[in-house]
Amino acid sequence: MSSQPGTYALILRASRGRVVQIGRLGLFTIRPGSYVYVGTAFGPGGLRGRVSHHLRLASRPHWHVDYLRRGLEVSEVWYSHDPHRREHLWAALLRETAGCSVPVRGFGASDCRCECHLFFFDSPPSIDGFRRCLRRTVRNHSPVRVAYLHRGKFSRKRKA
Repeated sequence: MSSQPGTYALILRASRGRVVQIGRLGLFTIRPGSYVYVGTAFGPGGLRGRVSHHLRLASRPHWHVDYLRRGLEVSEVWYSHDPHRREHLWAALLRETAGCSVPVRGFGASDCRCECHLFFFDSPPSIDGFRRCLRRTVRNHSPVRVAYLHRGKFSRKRKA
């Protein structure tokens, strides 16, 4: 993952339930399962800078996902250095995925008309299925890659 701009999805895992405060959205009950948060990084630092920010537990949270990170672990990051802002498309495709539900309306979408940018799945969604949906929807989308996290470091290979 480079410092070029692009779109990303954090794949987050909750092994147990808990309650967290999400800024002005209020209290949120985290259920065990998988969450996917979609965003873009077109500012300084690009994808590497934004994703690195999300991997740290922010002492002063800025984005909704910063609050949520206190109760979830990032397991992988899907990303694309596509020159277009694709977060709304990615959010729409994830919302249509079987087994998807919306845990908090408006989460991560305070600056757009999307229902939300956070999605819940009982089990992790498939990157292969997501790529297939994307190819059927957009012809000129840049490749979507996966970075796995192992002990806080990125890897292109899943660790056992």
